[in-house]
Amino acid sequence: MTFLFLSSGLFLGWSLGANDAANVFGTAVGTKMLRFKTAALIAGVFVIIGAVWGGGGTTHTLGKLGAVNALAGSFTVALAAALTVFWMTRLRLPVSTSQAIVGAIIGWNIFTSSITDYNSLITIVSTWIVCPVLAAVFAMLLYTLVRFYLNRSRQHILRIDMRTRIGLILVGAFGAYSLGANNIANVMGVFVPASPFKEMSVLGLFTLSGSQILFLIGGLAIAVGIFTYSHKVMETVGGSLLRLSPMAALVVVLAEALVLFLFSSEALEQWLLTHGLPAIPLVPVSSSQAVVGAVIGIGLLKGGRGIRYRVLSEIAAGWASTPIVAGIITFVALFFVQNVFDQKISERTEYRLSEPVIAYLQSQGIEDANLGNWTERTFINPLRLQSRLRKTTQLNEAQRRTVIESARITPLYMAALIFEKDLDKEWFTSAQWQALQMTIGKTYTYEWQLFEDLQAKSADWKFKEDTRLNKSYNKELQEKRDFLVMMFRVKPAPDEDEM
Repeated sequence: MTFLFLSSGLFLGWSLGANDAANVFGTAVGTKMLRFKTAALIAGVFVIIGAVWGGGGTTHTLGKLGAVNALAGSFTVALAAALTVFWMTRLRLPVSTSQAIVGAIIGWNIFTSSITDYNSLITIVSTWIVCPVLAAVFAMLLYTLVRFYLNRSRQHILRIDMRTRIGLILVGAFGAYSLGANNIANVMGVFVPASPFKEMSVLGLFTLSGSQILFLIGGLAIAVGIFTYSHKVMETVGGSLLRLSPMAALVVVLAEALVLFLFSSEALEQWLLTHGLPAIPLVPVSSSQAVVGAVIGIGLLKGGRGIRYRVLSEIAAGWASTPIVAGIITFVALFFVQNVFDQKISERTEYRLSEPVIAYLQSQGIEDANLGNWTERTFINPLRLQSRLRKTTQLNEAQRRTVIESARITPLYMAALIFEKDLDKEWFTSAQWQALQMTIGKTYTYEWQLFEDLQAKSADWKFKEDTRLNKSYNKELQEKRDFLVMMFRVKPAPDEDEM
């Protein structure tokens, strides 16, 4: 059953490979500098590498938009996004997979009455504007530099041709890596909260986490999509929008790869923070928007001549409709999955402002006399609790979010068997591990109770001050906390009523 649910993620990965491979090698194939089979092989290998070893950063951001916490829900969200992408691919349009999955997640949030994190949504949507503009700027700068170099060096045309082909291969490999690292969140991100996989050692050489195993499966699906169905869209990107010279094609791929890398590299983010520079948000951006932006950038540099604006308008229309279509398909599909096929599309979650929660909130500096009006009342819908807080308290948006998160009932049992079989001692510091062992056999009603207990036993479980330099540390600590909740959460009984 687990792998049946994952099939929609594989379909989405296949659709992404069929559509977005054009953004990596479409210009190279369209200008006849590389054969399709060569381009597909290089793209397939490096997209898998990027997905497995570079896909963690963007997945975290997408997960905050909406935590799809049941496999049937994840299946439906991924299927709706995949159908949207596949339909656009049939129309030979380089659609945005990022927009499709965002629209599908919001559809799930609406159907399940879950709260949409609008801060994350704004961050993601803003990249839909920044991404093509940034790619256009990169392309214009790179094209100007390359043209200046060629005019000064006066190389023979055969040497230029050879170096251009080599450059397309190298830049294409970099682009495929960046595509896998940035867009694997679109393919498998919705399955991470409900991941069925555990950590696995590969031949004793390295270890793959449960999320990385998901990313590997998704990367393979993308590679298959590249080999089997990406040729048509490559033709659209490679020649229909603007006829490109081989050198311009190289510049377009490099500009697109740089944009994807900027928005997916945790190492780059940490380097920027370490040197006191503003960090770039790790967000799954649209490779389609990046490559189209780069092509338009070169077109504008040439005075706008040769740009096929009709094709551009069709692509833009596809971008605008993608999240709406994906959201509608998701909403309708969830109704059938839940009511016709009787599948759980979300975990039942209750919220209760008990006296311990009120005391905890006061320790966090959140106080309001009206909070006590809802003591011991149980809410099964976070939106209803949010509505009551808005009407009856003076709390701001951030404080209301903290109240809701603190009131969420998450029963935890620190089972000794899980410590023995499923926890990697090396992932934790010595102090963290010692504190964890002291919780064996304990139960908690709210997840914050576990971490209050751990923090009392070791300062290593405390977040550091929210500064740029501490961002990486706090992010890793949050990943450990999320993992513990996933492992020790007491699952509801199979016959428990659904939402």
